[in-house]
Amino acid sequence: MAHEIPDIVIGRLPIYLRELTRLAEDGDKVTTSSYELGKRLGISSAQIRKDLSHFGEFGKQGTGYHIGYLIEQLSEILHLTYEWGIALVGAGYLGHALAHYAGFQHRGFRILCVFDSDPTKIGERMAELTVQDINEMEATIQRLQIQLAILAVPVNVAQAITDRLVQAGVKALLSYVPLHLNVPAGVEVSYSDPVVQLQRMTYYL
Repeated sequence: MAHEIPDIVIGRLPIYLRELTRLAEDGDKVTTSSYELGKRLGISSAQIRKDLSHFGEFGKQGTGYHIGYLIEQLSEILHLTYEWGIALVGAGYLGHALAHYAGFQHRGFRILCVFDSDPTKIGERMAELTVQDINEMEATIQRLQIQLAILAVPVNVAQAITDRLVQAGVKALLSYVPLHLNVPAGVEVSYSDPVVQLQRMTYYL
């Protein structure tokens, strides 16, 4: 189903879910509207209604959306009704920051293992984890049945590590490496490159 829906629509669903969760945590209202969500997010109410219509009817005209119900539905659509395990590859400064980031667990994710090839990092404690030798990566991923990985490694090894992750069974990658990665069909890659994002913004300055 997800492949029949534009990726840009899928990309907005977590944003809606995050804002709905904030509304729920405020606790002062039970329902919201596409107009209110749009105003909070800077997205048109028509766009929100159109995005949600891909998945069914979640609200009623005149009463809007029940916040708790819409959170449940979006969580199911995004397969967030259980916790996803993550393999983190790279124990440098970025890896340290990611391992200590508390936001993952509250949103359905948990880093289960960290790998690096640097002997000085192997055995080091990162949050509740111990950095493992990258030679243990495939066996650990398969044992824990991990399908998600975060890549925070040098550019020159990124593709080779990606190939190994895919062979181990990883189906989705979040890459912090400034390099386009080649993956087979059925494997999703998302990129987070702050330089590219800054370069996009400087166009408007």
